[in-house]
Amino acid sequence: MKKIILTAAAVFAFGFANAQDKSENGGQTAKGKYLIEANTNFGAAHGSNTSFGLKSVDGTTSYNLGLEGGYFVMDNLAIKAGLGYGDSGEDGTDGTFSYKLGAKYYVNGNIPVQADFNGASGNDLSPMYLGLQGGYAIFLGQNVSIEPGLRYDFGMNEDAGDGDFNPFSLRVGFALHF
Repeated sequence: MKKIILTAAAVFAFGFANAQDKSENGGQTAKGKYLIEANTNFGAAHGSNTSFGLKSVDGTTSYNLGLEGGYFVMDNLAIKAGLGYGDSGEDGTDGTFSYKLGAKYYVNGNIPVQADFNGASGNDLSPMYLGLQGGYAIFLGQNVSIEPGLRYDFGMNEDAGDGDFNPFSLRVGFALHF
């Protein structure tokens, strides 16, 4: 266990200390680059989810698969879209298709802040949310980053609880920059 903790600490220390090229023409968040992202979601589950997840409770297994992608329209600003599909594992329910459209801005090239519109369709429900998230991008190399962060979703319609149920979650994202 001690070796795992020390290895993780070394990886994070290297990520923080590693100097990155954030110039206008060569950085990971430069205009014209692409972003492909996979996220994990640790928090309250809700109707819209474009992250990866697997959960088993009392013999019922639920899962979610999702992916997001974006294009940098200017330095540090990406327009993003995401898709996801999940199943609660409960009898009598169908799977849920999720979507996300938004923008992600990297403050100083390594502090991602995102605003998006997201929703889902399935089981005769169509919840819609306005999502906000922020975090820190740890660039492990020229094309890979880990982005831990916090996310808040505000319910915008009756199926999303009319703002009474607003999920707050911790996320860890893995991004590829091309």
